[in-house]
Amino acid sequence: MRGTTEFGSKKQWKLDGKVNYINNNAKNRPIQGINQSNAFSTIYLLPRSLDITLLERSVNEDGKMIWWDTEQTPQENPYWVSKYRTNQDTRNRLLGSMSLSYQVTDWWGLELRGGTDYYTTTTTGKLYAGGNVRPKGYYSEASETFFENNYSFLSTFKKDNLIDKFGGFITVGGNLMTQNRKKMSINTGDLLIPNLFSINNSVDKMSVSVDASEVRRKMNSLYGSLQMNWDGWLFMDVTGRNDWSSTMSKENRSYFYPSVSVSAVISDMINKNGGSMPEWFTFTKVRASYAEVGNDLDPYQLYTVYTMGKDPNGNPTAAPGSTLYDPSVRSELIKSWEAGVDLKFFNNRLGIDAAWYKSNATRQLFNLPMDPFSGYSDRKINAGNIQNSGVELMLYGGILQNPKGLNWDMTVNASLNRNKIIDLYEGVNEYGLRTFDDVKIVARTGSYYGDIYGKKFQRVETGEHAGKVIVDAQGLPLLTSDQYELGNQQPDFLFGITNSFSYKNISLSFLIDARIGGEIFSATTANLYRMGNSAGTVVNGKRDEFVVPNTVIANTDGSYTANSKSTTQQLYWERVAGSGNVGLGEAFTYDATNIRLRNVTIGYDFDKKLLSKTALQRLRLSLTANNVWMIKYHLEGIDPESVTATNTNATGFEYGAAPTSRTFTFNVTVGF
Repeated sequence: MRGTTEFGSKKQWKLDGKVNYINNNAKNRPIQGINQSNAFSTIYLLPRSLDITLLERSVNEDGKMIWWDTEQTPQENPYWVSKYRTNQDTRNRLLGSMSLSYQVTDWWGLELRGGTDYYTTTTTGKLYAGGNVRPKGYYSEASETFFENNYSFLSTFKKDNLIDKFGGFITVGGNLMTQNRKKMSINTGDLLIPNLFSINNSVDKMSVSVDASEVRRKMNSLYGSLQMNWDGWLFMDVTGRNDWSSTMSKENRSYFYPSVSVSAVISDMINKNGGSMPEWFTFTKVRASYAEVGNDLDPYQLYTVYTMGKDPNGNPTAAPGSTLYDPSVRSELIKSWEAGVDLKFFNNRLGIDAAWYKSNATRQLFNLPMDPFSGYSDRKINAGNIQNSGVELMLYGGILQNPKGLNWDMTVNASLNRNKIIDLYEGVNEYGLRTFDDVKIVARTGSYYGDIYGKKFQRVETGEHAGKVIVDAQGLPLLTSDQYELGNQQPDFLFGITNSFSYKNISLSFLIDARIGGEIFSATTANLYRMGNSAGTVVNGKRDEFVVPNTVIANTDGSYTANSKSTTQQLYWERVAGSGNVGLGEAFTYDATNIRLRNVTIGYDFDKKLLSKTALQRLRLSLTANNVWMIKYHLEGIDPESVTATNTNATGFEYGAAPTSRTFTFNVTVGF
């Protein structure tokens, strides 16, 4: 809801207010990743000989979960999980803002703004009795309250013809930001009375866990900008901002970051100085910029914070956190450069926008691992220089333009990005982003961000058998004990094509995008092979013994002999897919290239003549489908976008992730 009014003798005052209310309610979000209750990974690993309809009843006569195997590490029946391991979260969010502006003169304006973002989130988790993981059941509650208030002022001075052809635009402002976040969670131990979900219904009151926290944050800011232009074709913008953050130490609380950009509309310059552009060459603009951005710490990361708890006898305890903090750390600093050109031809029917960019993230705030015997697992430091550079290209064109007939517009986007580690920390050449048993994803000095490391097949290095896999006396491949680079999670480049068609009141658009290159390790695929559930474990409909192709046996004199020892599919895949819990890195690292029809939208706009007899000025109906069709990919039934560890930026690993969904959205747009 929004309201705007102007008042005063010359309408020089303007009051603008806006309020949004959002309610989100979600039930039974799926459990993902390495978890016994992950329904997707469980289904993948069920024996193909098992009749899954036997599991659909979920519980037996004794009220216990029906499951086919209790001897090995117990998974949970997916049907049972959907009914008896439930969760629900509700968020109520209120967004509000108000501004009051006053136009002092035709070139000077003042504005005051205030805004708030407030939400509450409640979550509950219920685990019924009878399962494998916690047979007596479990219950949890959690709540979170968050608000952020911003109060700002802005003074604007604008003069197009200040001196001759020189014009300017100056803004000066400030902002006061406050944040507050309160969290509380409480969990039972085992339930005393089955399926009575109450915090008081715990077998052992001492096992009830309560966690409460409150986080506050403030930031005061002053900022300004100077925009200058000469004759409407040469422009320069200079900005500066200084923040004072409550999360930094007093000595480092203040940090300043500027920016400057220059652009020139060459076509306007030529036309205004007596020249002329070719008729087919409509517009030319070049630009360049430099900017700095500062980032502060999260709250309470300057000094050690103690966590309250209880010992086995119920006595209160206080324990320090596992991270060693340093109050002398400074804000992060990101320096960015960009240059580009914008060209338009044939009265804007064809356009090209090309850009080159480079940014260096320095003084990064991250946790450096420490020797556990120090009493800490890691320490917070300023370090690192990660360089992000690349090029972006956009080509767009109006292929067909007919106001009374068919119109066709096309936009092509392509980008190439390289994220390189220039420096980490003195004496440190590698920083682990995520480790999964024998597979790890790292940032390594001199290399690109997100290298994937794992074990490989042992191979002959030189001679006539170079490159062949070495097997043991049983005919099974030997694996390396060390880890080697298997690839990198970053794509080589991204590509997308959008086509938009319209005919009278009907419109159709679709987007095809592509991620070319990069690698991903699939632990799901490894487990499918390990359990014999992949079609790749069956050759010509059989599982006969076979000789592993392109393999040799090492002789005692250092020579190699072609392997003729046969083995079984089961023994082979137990060796390859069972290595290190998640499988051999080399065998299950795949090309992450994928091309897909990302979305399709079809719409209809009602004729304005038809609406003229109503209170409506616009009425549009549209239907959108997302993630429509995977045109090309290399993983076996796994979407490369189904990564596991996005929260750590380790996007080159997948295990048990939920399949990506195809969504359909129907929209009604009404204008009054």
